Amino acid sequence: MAEDVILTSVADRIATLTFNRPDKLNALSHDLIVQSIDCLKSWSRDPEVGAIVVTGAGRAFCAGGDVSMMGREGEEQTLEQRIDGLRQAQELSWLLYNSPKVTIAAVNGHAMGAGLGVCLACDLRIASDQAKFGTAYAKVGFGGDFGTTWLLARLAGAPKAKELFFLSEIIDAAEAQRIGLVNRVVAHESLISQVAEIASRIAHGPLTSYRYMKANVNLAASTDFRTMLDREAETHLRCGMTEDHKEGVRAFMEKRQPNFIGR
Repeated sequence: MAEDVILTSVADRIATLTFNRPDKLNALSHDLIVQSIDCLKSWSRDPEVGAIVVTGAGRAFCAGGDVSMMGREGEEQTLEQRIDGLRQAQELSWLLYNSPKVTIAAVNGHAMGAGLGVCLACDLRIASDQAKFGTAYAKVGFGGDFGTTWLLARLAGAPKAKELFFLSEIIDAAEAQRIGLVNRVVAHESLISQVAEIASRIAHGPLTSYRYMKANVNLAASTDFRTMLDREAETHLRCGMTEDHKEGVRAFMEKRQPNFIGR
């Protein structure tokens, strides 16, 4: 039986997706992408899932596209068919970015090319001190996919994004944090435990509030201040109608930690 290309688990309201092609540094295959997309769609609708963690098996997070297949995939397809296929595959990044659940990348090793895009599409990015990051596209004559252009330009700024694309230099976790690509860098041996702690805090938090916080920050990247104020008026008051808001107020008045139920 072929080895599973992804591993999944749901425990303590935390869903974990592990890319599982360690011999290929978790390069993105068709099956891996399709199965990952199916899981993310399901978890995004699941009320028992409060946070989603994405990581890689072995020594890489995701090395990007499978170079061994480049030049052979889609040989009998038209350009339009290949474009449609890539658009469908790129839903992996879109779902991580747009899911109503908080998504967390546990970057255990190399995040390169499309793997970098998948990593950056997550809401929070916690990196091992052994992690490495790079675009890699110039090395194989590609232009960038899986959201790397949009995400790098917004996180690191256009000049730095161009440098990362043009030179294809690999940067370490400390540099990635300095330029805004990752939120935190932790010791490699404590990565999983520290991500689990953060994911648990979120998974047991006010999920409706997190949903609208995420959507609002995403919207703020492409809209004007007036539109954002109007949006905040709606979502702020929507959150005020939740049981978690009422519990938060009670806990504050009673000087105790709140016991959120996620609705």
